[in-house]
Amino acid sequence: MSRRAPPNVDGNSGKRPDLTEGTIMGLDDKIKNAAQDVAGKAKEATGKGTDNERLEAEGQTDQTKANLKNAGENVKDAFK
Repeated sequence: MSRRAPPNVDGNSGKRPDLTEGTIMGLDDKIKNAAQDVAGKAKEATGKGTDNERLEAEGQTDQTKANLKNAGENVKDAFK
């Protein structure tokens, strides 16, 4: 009597799903978000150092955008 493994939920008849592409894209997005956060911190520090309120505000905005994107990535990771 031969036993066969049940098909995966995605119907791949025992083949493992390829997670490489999604993992790489997620990592790429996280790296971009971290770079945006660092750039925002640099802008903010430069704005403070030169009394340029506009540049300081831009830096804070960049950091907030990066944090929101990271939160979105964390939500996506939670549902993987």
